[in-house]
Amino acid sequence: MLYSELVGKTNKTAKQFESINATLLQKGGYIRPLMSGVYSYLTLGLLVLRKIEQIVREEMSAVGGQEILMPVLHPKENWEATGRWDTMDCLFKIKGSGGADMALGPTHEEIVTPLVQAYVLSYHDLPRAVFQIQTKFRNEARSKSGLLRGREFLMKDMYSFHSDEADLDQYYAKVEKAYEKIWNRLGLGDKTLKTYASGGAFSKFSHEYQTLSENGEDIIFICKKCNVAVNKEIFGEQNACLQCGNKDLLEKKAIEVGNIFKLKTRFSESFQFTYVDRGQSKKSVYMGCYGIGISRLMGVLVELFNDGKAIYWPKEVAPFDIHLIGLNQEDDTVCGNASALYNKLRAEGKSVLFDDRVNISAGEKFADADLIGIPTRLIISKRTGPEPERKEIKFSL
Repeated sequence: MLYSELVGKTNKTAKQFESINATLLQKGGYIRPLMSGVYSYLTLGLLVLRKIEQIVREEMSAVGGQEILMPVLHPKENWEATGRWDTMDCLFKIKGSGGADMALGPTHEEIVTPLVQAYVLSYHDLPRAVFQIQTKFRNEARSKSGLLRGREFLMKDMYSFHSDEADLDQYYAKVEKAYEKIWNRLGLGDKTLKTYASGGAFSKFSHEYQTLSENGEDIIFICKKCNVAVNKEIFGEQNACLQCGNKDLLEKKAIEVGNIFKLKTRFSESFQFTYVDRGQSKKSVYMGCYGIGISRLMGVLVELFNDGKAIYWPKEVAPFDIHLIGLNQEDDTVCGNASALYNKLRAEGKSVLFDDRVNISAGEKFADADLIGIPTRLIISKRTGPEPERKEIKFSL
């Protein structure tokens, strides 16, 4: 892509937000705020989101998840069936034609349960798992922290369906390993911890995945022995690790990037979702759900991979493989060398952002490159001739 044609240029004088991710993403030309908690993703921003999506998609598919796409608009009846129409505070409620009550989906248990129910009749049809990557809506009382807490956001939600609790437990463990692979591929593996949290109405405990960050909203206690964490909200007076009982704990701030729940029969019973077992008896289906905040992950990566002034993307999610910077572009020879290299790299399958602008100083081009944060840069100028100077930005947490 040519920088001169890019929609959404860098903005060095962009508004300063209370969160570093919102500030740097706006300065880098990745997002543009529309209102509190709602952002437009520009070309660069969407490229990053799609790379995060693809990593998550691959790992969910690897554990047997089938990708689907469900409606954002939900009928009131589905939410009344589970009793959550009046109890979920963040639910956006709207009126349709004729006064019909509807909601914008913050999550999809109310939709996926009767959907899969239509295709599961007996034990032969179990287990099953489906997932989607879709925009969610939550009427947050206070949207803050940029992409970390919004009213409209991108999320991966997967739901699994099982014949019994033992089968659910086995699949749950598979997803735990898949989540670890996702964090590692994103460069967050050494900073993201499985964390015990409240199971709410579903079970005694659920699990969150918390990424350590000084700007995190959550407080977690980390076991120095087994490296498992507990969310402060459920810790109470126990003062010990819930997994191994160790009392040597470390208190840290963190950002939740994912969660997994054993829903058991909470939603299947609401929709009378049963199957016929081997003995020809009807039994309730067991369910699990597994969420990852895609757009939140984008914000988390910026929170961790920055120097206070600019972003340094991990290679796996950078919007382009290479940032090609053409200096002295007004010189025909330099322009020709840079254009030839751009075409050669693209022919080799590399994605390239080519700063082809004419009569722009080297300092301004380098400043823009810093804000964009692509880790590998190739520089063509009068000094380099046709062979580029390679500069690789490295940033350690």
